[in-house]
Amino acid sequence: MRSEIISVATGSRETVHDITDECAEFVRGQGEDGLLHIFVPHATAGVALLELGSGSDDDLLAALRELLPADDRWRHRHGSRGHGRSHVMPALIPPYATVPVLGGRLALGTWQSIAVVDLNVDNTQRQVRLSFLSD
Repeated sequence: MRSEIISVATGSRETVHDITDECAEFVRGQGEDGLLHIFVPHATAGVALLELGSGSDDDLLAALRELLPADDRWRHRHGSRGHGRSHVMPALIPPYATVPVLGGRLALGTWQSIAVVDLNVDNTQRQVRLSFLSD
């Protein structure tokens, strides 16, 4: 297994941050078939495979706002208002994804991208571990 950590600036607002190019660059250097495993080692972020740039990213954030409102209902209460929802989100959008790699290229669907989803406005920087697994 080969592994690398990339840093992602998610900023101080809810975001769906595209990391497809970084992932493609990492597997291009491997030049073979295998699996790319993407893992965000944070309790308040997730990894999603979805179409980006067509409004789907905004739709995802809107859906998460409806499912997980940023209000005072959460028992986990440190940080900004509604911070507890950020700790629930990874149960819906897990902190990992695995993508097939064929000949050093991501085998994503036509409109699929890889994104870090982060509702936590208190953490502006995330680490993402990319791991390439092959024979």
